[in-house]
Formats: sequence, structure tokens, C-alpha cells
Amino acid sequence: MAGVRKRNAARDQSSMPPHLNKKEPKKKSIFTRQLFIYLCIGLISGLMVASTVDWWLRSRRLFTPYSVVNNIEQDDAKFWGTYRPQVYMGMKTKSPQSLVTGLMWLRQHERYQSELPLRHTCEHGDKLLKYGWVAHDGANFGIQDVVEQGYNLRTSFVKVPGGRHGGDWTWRVTGTQTGASPVTISLFFYAATDGQGKMGSVVKDTKNGRYLTQINGETEELGKFKIIFPAENTGVDTRYHTVSTRAEGLHKLKDAALRKMQATIEKSGNNKDKVLYFLGDSASHRNPPGAKSDVVFHQVTLKLPFEIDIIFESETSSRKSQLSGETFTEELARWKEKFDQNFEERFPLKDKGYDSAKIAFAKATLSNMVGGIGYFYGHSLVQSDNQKTPVKYWDAGLLTAVPSRSFFPRGFLWDEGFHQLLISKWDPTISEEIIEHWLNLLNKDGWIPREQILGEEARSKVPAEFVVQQNKNANPPTLFLAIESILKGFNKDEINKHDTRFLKKIFPRLEVWYNWFNTTQVGEVPFSYRWRGRKEGTDDELNPKTLTSGLDDYPRASHPSEDERHIDLRCWMAVASGTMAKIAKVVDPDSASKYEATHKLLTNHRIMNELHWSAEMGLRYNQIFNEEQPNQRPSGNFSNILVYFVILKPDSQQLTQILEDLSARDLLWTEYGLRSLSKRDPLYMKRNTEHDPPYWRGAIWINMNYLAVRALKRYSQPGSRNSEKAAKLYQELRSNLVNNIYKEYAKSGYVWESYNDMTGKGQGTHPFTGWSALVVLMMSEQY
Repeated sequence: MAGVRKRNAARDQSSMPPHLNKKEPKKKSIFTRQLFIYLCIGLISGLMVASTVDWWLRSRRLFTPYSVVNNIEQDDAKFWGTYRPQVYMGMKTKSPQSLVTGLMWLRQHERYQSELPLRHTCEHGDKLLKYGWVAHDGANFGIQDVVEQGYNLRTSFVKVPGGRHGGDWTWRVTGTQTGASPVTISLFFYAATDGQGKMGSVVKDTKNGRYLTQINGETEELGKFKIIFPAENTGVDTRYHTVSTRAEGLHKLKDAALRKMQATIEKSGNNKDKVLYFLGDSASHRNPPGAKSDVVFHQVTLKLPFEIDIIFESETSSRKSQLSGETFTEELARWKEKFDQNFEERFPLKDKGYDSAKIAFAKATLSNMVGGIGYFYGHSLVQSDNQKTPVKYWDAGLLTAVPSRSFFPRGFLWDEGFHQLLISKWDPTISEEIIEHWLNLLNKDGWIPREQILGEEARSKVPAEFVVQQNKNANPPTLFLAIESILKGFNKDEINKHDTRFLKKIFPRLEVWYNWFNTTQVGEVPFSYRWRGRKEGTDDELNPKTLTSGLDDYPRASHPSEDERHIDLRCWMAVASGTMAKIAKVVDPDSASKYEATHKLLTNHRIMNELHWSAEMGLRYNQIFNEEQPNQRPSGNFSNILVYFVILKPDSQQLTQILEDLSARDLLWTEYGLRSLSKRDPLYMKRNTEHDPPYWRGAIWINMNYLAVRALKRYSQPGSRNSEKAAKLYQELRSNLVNNIYKEYAKSGYVWESYNDMTGKGQGTHPFTGWSALVVLMMSEQY
């Protein structure tokens, strides 16, 4: 019965109206909870999906180009060039897979115990007495001298535009003996493809060896072409060897030549054995797996003196005569004369009282800058917080000057702005093209990788730890300096169509780049900025480096934190905002006011002094330029004084203080230029780690000295209480810099990366005709 009552009670309850059913709320509660759980699961799943999609979209922005299309106009007259600065002599086109040509050489009759010292890429280890361009206009011709022990080589070229593929060109290699002993050398001329195109050799066997008369070829960019070699020299001391082979890539061309090298021993008249090294085919030296470059080597072994022409002719060019012999000599002389005339017009050094030796030095320095322009193609390796491993940036081409052919033969973002200050004075069309190339590397967020390592040739020169670029890391936006300089050269009354077209093309990209700085590099305090990329919480370094600032180991706050305020970055942004305002007035007047407003804020002396100046301590003891954390002891450094005082008011007390301290001999002043760090600083010339010697801790750097000279020139204008002091310092500093750089060039044969603050001696890498070439602007007083 109990069971019946239970069943009946259940039946009776189920028939009750809902509002009288005592158990209905329980069912509703269960349903509500289930619905709530489903909604929560759905919401969480949706958020997870949205988060995943957002992560995916943000991660893709890293390697997605900025959307505005910016096609660079191709100038056929500059299609071919010496765009391989990393080799002593080589030419290529501005195309992704260019045919490349180059030169190697080797002194014969020497017994080499290890690898043959085959000259090819510019290397400190080669210990050349001197090498570099003595004249180069960036487009039509160049003359380079290479000084070895006992002999000199001169490589020169002339281009003739025409047809549809960049025209013709001819090299001339001249050898002269400088020592008493006879010299025999082998020249190795080569042509190589980079993954596409084909070549065929025309070879004949002679009593002096396999003589290459011509290479016939065709590539996508060049169409059909031929490379013609000089008529055979039948002298008994001249020998020829030719091989065709394959290499893993352009970075392995020297290896390909060494694989084909064979040694022979010959008896000489005085019963001494002569060792000779010749190219030859051997079954034991097969092509490596994965080889993608076809290479033709032509070896000419001969005694000095000699003169050899190598001629490139495009099938689509028409010519009255071959560019060789007297025709080449006359064309080379004509271009050299025009170069000299143009140089004096742009840099009137005779009027400044310089003698012929210093003018020749200035011409060589400019020539090494424009002759060091390279064209690179490939992709960077980049990483963000959204990637666990590095990813590929897109494939792109980059036309850029390089700081050093031997040690830094690739593009550096902050170096390039300084490079273009000089190049734009010589040929603004080259600068405009280079700036467009750099701005084409902006990703969707407005970031540019600060070091460009594009292609296998460039990557072969870079240690693995420096290859990957982090997208939080900036570099000083020095391109704004170059653009401002170009603007000064525009017609003030009416900017012509070419100039306006250039500004309209770059302005949208400059905006997104400028905005990236103002969203990713700002500080915690309003109107302050902070470089990202400092290593926090480390005891490995004496002072954690700030590579992103370009000043590497320059002293900053001893413990990196979000509280830092970096005056140098603030000043770079002040320059950038001012330049943006000037461009906007030409191409987008409605936006000019916002850039002017930002520029006014960033150059506001009251705000600057509140953030970065200490009246009690002054410049002498540092707080003015130190990026302090609260309650942290000052380090006594001078953080980028040379950037800071370019935006001070001529009558300001701060400028008076700076000028007084600039001239103090125990702080920054030397007979050779301004030190990068005060001699009183606790970190002056201190190593950062056991394997990390001082870099920006006392050495004299020419780019920052150039900014100082330029600022002093500005402040020396009559009308302020500081003008007389500034004028005196300007003349002394400019004279010290020019005289020392020239003295070291005359003594060593090179312009150097930096200069010793105690002796003035060149140090670091050489040749360094990157920003050190700004000496030409100081000589001509063009700022």
C-alpha cells in the first residue's frame, strides 16, 4: 500500500496546476542552472575563439606589409651598379635574382700552408694596406684603388645606358708593381646566376691554356647578354684556365673556386721550385648537393704590370663602338672630370682653403659612401610575444648604404639617416629611392626591423644571436633628419612636381611609423619616452645595454624599469614631429596642426626641464641627462647631450651651462673631438662584461660630433648671449674633428668607426665610411 500511495501521490502532484505544484520551482531551478552553465560555456568558448582569432590576427600583423602600395620607380641608368659592397669588386642589378659578376685574385709563387689567401670579400684578416673608391658618382662610373704589399690594383668601371635592360658596362683592372721583386698574380673573373637564368661559355684551347673568349647568357631581368674577354695575350708568362661549376649560393662562390683549385710545382731558372695554383676540373671535386648557382670562372695568370678590360653588352642596347681600349679611357676621363666639377659645386672646399690632398680625401670619403650602396633581397627573421619561434618577414628588396664593407655590409636603420645626410647633398634622387625602400619595410603595425639581413650573402656575415629582430625594439628614426635635409634643398617658392610626388608617396608611411613610436615607446610619465629592449633583472652586465638606442653600452639607469625616461628618444621624436609638420604643410595641410602641436610640446623647455634637468646638480654631475628611477643614485653620465641641446633656446641658461661644460677638458672635450662619455663618469672606459669591451664609453663617434657641430653652428648666430661662446667652440671642434680624421686617413689609409679620445687613433672596424663620412659635410659647412 505504501508503494501505491507513493505512486498516487506522485500522480496527483503531477496533475496539480503549476502554481500549486511545490516541486515545479526545483525543476525550473535545474533548468535555469543548466541554461546558465550552457551560456557560460558558450561565452567562454566564444571568448576563447575570439582570443585565438585575435592572437592569430595580431601575430600575422608582424609579418604583413603595411597596406599602402608604394611602387618605386625604376631608373634604368641605375639598374646596374656596384651593389655588392661586401666584395672588393662586383656588380649586380637591382633585382631579386640578379646575375652577379665579381673579381678574386691571388699572388702566385708563394707556399701557402693553410687555406689559400684568395681575395674576394672585404676582410680585416686580409690586412690590405688600403682599399676603397677614390671616385664614384653612384651611377655612371667608379675608380677604386687596392694597395697590397709589393703591388697595386686599380679597378674602374664605366656604364653606358641604353636598350631595355640597363645598358652596357666595362670593367678595367690595372696592376702595377711597387716593390723591387717581380710579382705574378692570378685574376679570377666570374659570372654567377642566383637561382634563375642560364649561361654558356665560348672557350678555345691555346698553348697558354683554356682561354675564355665570351660568356653568352640570358636572365629574366636582363634578357640576352654577353660578357666579352680581352684578346689573348700570347706571352709565355700569361696563362689561362677556365671552369664552369655550381655553388650552393652567392655566399659560397669563393668555396666553389677553392674546390676547383689545383697546385702544381715548376722548376725555375735558379733551381727553386715555384708553386702555382690553377683552376681545373677534377672528378674528386664534385658539385655540392643543393647547388643552385651556375658559375663561370676565368683565371688569368700574368706578371705585373698589366691592363685588362672585361665588357658586358646587352642585346637590346645599340652602340657605335665597343666600350674598351681608348673609348673606355676617354669615357672614364670624361666622367671623372664631371665628377670633380660636381663635387666642387656641391662641396666648395677650395673656397674653404683646403689643399689638394684634403680635397682628394673628401672625394674619396664621399665616393666610398655612394660606392658602398648595396642592393639586397630576402627576408628578415622576426619574433614577437605572440610567436614562440622566429618567423619570416616577407621577401623584399632593399637599396641601402652600408656602414662598413668589411664588417657591417648590410642595412642599419639608424645609421641610414646619417648616411643620407651626405648622399642627399650629392644626389637627392639616390636618397629618395633609398628612403622609399626603407619605408617599404614597414609592417602593418608600423614597425621596421632595425637591422636588415637580407639574402644569404648578407646573413653569412652575421653571428646567429643577432639575426632575429624583436618587434618591440625600435631604433632612432634618423630618416627624419635626412628627409628634413632634402626638404631644405627644395625650391622654397614652389616645390616642383617631382618633389611633391616623393613627399606624397612617403607621407602615409611616415605617419604609421611615427604613430608606432608614439604608442610603443612612450614612458609612464606624460611627455616622456623609454627605449624598449633593455635586459631587466640581470647581473651579467655592469650596466644593461640599450642596443635599440644605437648607443649600445652607453650608461643608463642601473636597473631597467618602466620608470625610466630617455631624453634622447624624446629629442628624436621632437625632430620627427617637426619634420612631419613640414611635410604635412605640403601634402596634407589639414593634419599639419596636430604635428605642430606635438612638436611644440616636445620642445617645451618647462616640461623638458621638469623631466630631465636638475638645477642643483646641473650637467656637470648629470641629472640633466640621466634616466633616473625614483630614489636611485645618479650615475654621472651624459646621456646624449649632443641630441638634447639641438632643441634648446639660444638664450637659455641650460645652453649656457652646456657650453661651459662642453669645453671642460676633463669632461667631454679632447683635441680630436667630443668623447661619448665624460671622463669623470664612473663607467668611463669600463668593460660591460668580460667579453664586452667599452664601446660608447669614451670613444669619439663622428655622428654625434656632427650633431654637436651642427648645433654649435646654429647657436653661433649673432643675437644671443651664448653666440660668442658657441662660435668659438664651433670653430675649434670642427677643426679638431676634420684634422684628426684626415690625419688618421693619411696615416692608415682608412676612415674609422670611432677614434680614441686620448690619442685620436682610429679604432674599431675599417673602412667605416658610414656616418664617419659626415666629415665631408663638416669640411664644407653644410648642415
